[in-house]
Amino acid sequence: MLTFYSEGSRLRQARTELHDGALVTPFECPERLDLVLKQLRQSGLGEIRTPNAYGLAPVQAVHDKDYVTFLANCWTEWVSAGHKGEAIPNIWPARTLRGDRIPRAISGQLGYYALAAETSISEGTFEAAMASKDVALGAVEHTLKTGEPSFGLCRPPGHHAAYDQFGGYCFFNNAAIAAQRALDSGMGRVAILDVDFHHGNGTQQIFYQRDDVLFISLHGDPEVTFPYYSGYADEHGQGQGEGFNVNYPMPPGTSVATWMAALDQALARIHAAKCECLIVSLGVDIFVDDPISEFTFSSEDFTLLGKRLAHAGLPSVFLMEGGYAVEAIGVNVVNVLQGFKQSME
Repeated sequence: MLTFYSEGSRLRQARTELHDGALVTPFECPERLDLVLKQLRQSGLGEIRTPNAYGLAPVQAVHDKDYVTFLANCWTEWVSAGHKGEAIPNIWPARTLRGDRIPRAISGQLGYYALAAETSISEGTFEAAMASKDVALGAVEHTLKTGEPSFGLCRPPGHHAAYDQFGGYCFFNNAAIAAQRALDSGMGRVAILDVDFHHGNGTQQIFYQRDDVLFISLHGDPEVTFPYYSGYADEHGQGQGEGFNVNYPMPPGTSVATWMAALDQALARIHAAKCECLIVSLGVDIFVDDPISEFTFSSEDFTLLGKRLAHAGLPSVFLMEGGYAVEAIGVNVVNVLQGFKQSME
């Protein structure tokens, strides 16, 4: 299985995350790349390739142009305004404030375009996001051309990034960008299956009124889990997209057997919708020892997950999302990919 990876993903070296009321070193860190790359090389899974640079057009196909411009300029404007730390929002256009104006001050723009406060913007953030979407595009292009599965080692992740908002460590929605590329290449319908512990609110929002992308997410119950305001079972899509958004929220501590039963239902829906390609938002934070998640997967269970995903019988692209138990992240990612490959042979 071909892997795509870019050294540009390391350019985001954030130092600050707001977690449990304290400023801590971010859980989403460049070391995640090293651990996955190490395990990939040891496994002999396949070649690791650098993607082409695809520019901004694929980003602007799913994201607001003004939002993209904000991300491109945020760090420079933040520093020019005299701020000493990393760019973290401290006010939003909340329910009692106006949401139809974008302030001129960079602090106000941060609040307008942010969905949460845990994700700082630091030097190199925009460049890393550009590299990450190139990784996703390289992977999907390979699968579209060959029909072979591929893995995009995306960093930063993407599934929390909405049409015009960042948060949850995400800036550009890599899965959405890849799905749009598949549609632009002639596919009639694409499935995005999100197995990250946290709901892919951004992916849902981008495609919520469309029927050419079936979005399915298996995740922690938003009643008690970030992002809290998205991911409920009654969110089915809207207008033309009615029925093409499916959520399986599950409580903390959900067993692997229960989770796999939901996955089987998801795969049946993908088959019924006659999707032509499968994009997997691969979050391995469903691991039992993940520090910010609460599911119960063992490393061995990820092999089973890969085997189940192969049952979809579709050209498949795996894109890295979450996973923060860094000691095991490489093993868990490679177990999914090897399980998938074994079932394909």
